[in-house]
Amino acid sequence: MLRLDGALTMDTVAARLADGRALAGQGGFVVDFSGVTECDSAALALLFDWMRASRKAGGSLAVRGLPAGLRSLAQLYGVDELLPREEAAESI
Repeated sequence: MLRLDGALTMDTVAARLADGRALAGQGGFVVDFSGVTECDSAALALLFDWMRASRKAGGSLAVRGLPAGLRSLAQLYGVDELLPREEAAESI
């Protein structure tokens, strides 16, 4: 499980990119967003990058504690249906 905390913004996501990619190569994993205090569209891009990397490695990605603001951004951009379901985290 990868637990995220603090801000996930254009200023901070680059430092977290390798974290999720490393876990993606090991198969399915869960990302816990419950400690995230601020996010912007860069957080969505980060999540989608990790999803692609996980699929490419034959695994899957699930989320927990997705912030309401990130869900709202996904709806605004029309990509909310692409987000992994939090319920999937129970099976990983």
